[in-house]
Amino acid sequence: MRYRPERIATIVRRIIGEAIISRLSDPRISHLASVTRVRVSEDLAHADVYVSVMGEALEAAATLRGLESAQGRIQSMVADAMAIRQVPMLRFHLDDSITRGNETLRLIAMSTAETRQCEARHAAQGHAPQVSPGNIIASDDEGTPGHSA
Repeated sequence: MRYRPERIATIVRRIIGEAIISRLSDPRISHLASVTRVRVSEDLAHADVYVSVMGEALEAAATLRGLESAQGRIQSMVADAMAIRQVPMLRFHLDDSITRGNETLRLIAMSTAETRQCEARHAAQGHAPQVSPGNIIASDDEGTPGHSA
């Protein structure tokens, strides 16, 4: 049953998030850090904590080092907040999924802009627009655009 590890992961995520914001005083830990997800093992022995840091890679690495240094204190905070016999051992990881997502969005925007520029050049030269799934206009039974059946 996976319900208990998920419940514990939710609690661990909340406690560590609050600790980053208000309870940890290590200057290496960025206040722009956030816990993106926590995965607790089935046997509840380990919790992988994924942290995202807005900023430079050096700031993210420093934050990770600070969290690893404060691991014992954070572990105690989690233990104090939970009424379970064994608290999962915390392991911190940088989560770069937000950065990768932003890069993907940037590449899509660049590609879209290039496509529009190319279409504008073709239109200016008198070429017919190319049909693609994104620019098909539905028509009704009488052949007028706008309403499809």
